[in-house]
Amino acid sequence: MAEQLARVRRIGFLARGAPSQPNLDVDAFRAELRTLGYIEGQNVVIEFRFAHGDLEAFPALAQELSKLKVDVIVAPSTPAARAAKAATNSIPIVFASVSDPVGSGLVASLPHPGGNVTGMTDAGVDLAAKRFDLLKQLVPHLKRVAALGYPADTVWELTWKEAQAAARQLHLEILPLPVRTAGELETAFAAVDRRVQALFVAPQLFFALHRRRVIELAALAKLPAIYEATRYTEEGGLMSYGPDYRVVFGKAAHYVDKILQGTRPADLPVEQPTEYELAINLKTAKALGLKVPQSILLRARVVIQ
Repeated sequence: MAEQLARVRRIGFLARGAPSQPNLDVDAFRAELRTLGYIEGQNVVIEFRFAHGDLEAFPALAQELSKLKVDVIVAPSTPAARAAKAATNSIPIVFASVSDPVGSGLVASLPHPGGNVTGMTDAGVDLAAKRFDLLKQLVPHLKRVAALGYPADTVWELTWKEAQAAARQLHLEILPLPVRTAGELETAFAAVDRRVQALFVAPQLFFALHRRRVIELAALAKLPAIYEATRYTEEGGLMSYGPDYRVVFGKAAHYVDKILQGTRPADLPVEQPTEYELAINLKTAKALGLKVPQSILLRARVVIQ
């Protein structure tokens, strides 16, 4: 525990947003760190570096933290974790919401990460299949689904593979909808036209950063969409299914605690989520002319009226 530590420890944190914006990852991490006995300004200092929504900013920010020689770097997302790993092979790195840590080159395997990187993945067994199944329950006569993805992120390759398998299992056609910049979002939605009846949004940081525009475009296109996290649904998205990210980000504090007590990242297995939540926005469903079945209402942890 933190009380056992004689000196003030320094934690680097690569945050995706801005200090003035709500940061679920920052808030959940700080809260859990306090429960472990770490008090900012007393026995711990957190060196925050904010990307302000720019994924290209992470490498320079990671280099800054490396030069500060912090005791550990928290890099919640895939782009942040990859930037941190490129910046240092000696400072321990903890990630919190990386969907494919092996495929992204961050760890050798989940049980035996190796190297200086470990953490909590937000991937789970058959998540894509469950999201597609929820869409099929909600959208009558569903035949074709578009999968919105960001190919520059290595997570897309795994997500697309899983999405194709899920669609085949449910006898659905699937259309890839890749975007490489925020400016391409409008073009992508226009390209879909009326060829699909629903939208699957890949669980990638790019879309989390541009979620309000994605939600707006889905509404304009009258496309029922499913997302990875409750925050989408809270901001007007139709439905989401994924890990409880407060738990995922809070878990990073436990990894940091163990590392500060002397455990090597290589000896800390990557963990998968155990808690998932389904959220549904009834106002959005009504606007789309959809009747939400009881099978979804009974399962939903969050129902937005």
